[in-house]
Amino acid sequence: MRGLRSGTGLVVIALTATLLALLFPLWSYADRSGTPLADVDAGTVATRWGPLSAADRDFVVRVRLAGLWEGPAGRQAVERDPSAAIEAAGQHLVDGHAFLDARVREVAGLLGMELPGRPNAQQRGWLRTLTADRGAAYERDFANLLRAAHGTVFPLVARIRTDTRNTLVRGLADDANTTVLDHITMLEATGLVDFDALARDGAATAPRSPTGPPPPTPGAAVPSAAPLRSGPPVSAGPSFSLPPAVSRSKDEASAAPEAHTP
Repeated sequence: MRGLRSGTGLVVIALTATLLALLFPLWSYADRSGTPLADVDAGTVATRWGPLSAADRDFVVRVRLAGLWEGPAGRQAVERDPSAAIEAAGQHLVDGHAFLDARVREVAGLLGMELPGRPNAQQRGWLRTLTADRGAAYERDFANLLRAAHGTVFPLVARIRTDTRNTLVRGLADDANTTVLDHITMLEATGLVDFDALARDGAATAPRSPTGPPPPTPGAAVPSAAPLRSGPPVSAGPSFSLPPAVSRSKDEASAAPEAHTP
């Protein structure tokens, strides 16, 4: 009997341990950092305009940092009196970031967020490079440094615009999207952007084996396009204009909150 009780006890202990092992992942990983649910909820706080996530706050800070170095870079381009294309791009940077900086300070104030007061170390290094450059080197570095920076932030704006549950952050993302696309267009219009270098940098972080149709076979016949109808010449520019920036006053933002909980 003693042996039977001892054996039964071992079986019960083993079954209990197995059950605990099976249940452990269900509660220990549900709120552990690194899982999708935890990534969404970690650091999220409730506001009158919807949940404000850690990613939302990071985006607001990044918008402020971008203006702290791209605005001065644009002013420097205008003051140096370079080519007309560089001067035009610089003026767009000045105007766009003056508007966007006012917006980000408005949003941060409503959300009770602190913002940086100067560019980060990398951005200060870019400004030093531009300040030391002269002539053609300056124009080349201006176009490529700023185009690369805008290309990096462009997908971030899209992701925040898609995922955020906060209406203030969503409106800021709309404004940032319009501004960044305008700046990218003006920088590319200088004719100095090194697209091969941008492609190489992008390939370093792109997913491996991208999907898509196979490349064409060398020497294969290419189907001819349908003949164009006669008429006035087609403009090489886009057939649409950029949408106006989505901006609301502080009073409007305060008067129309959305009630959400994280």
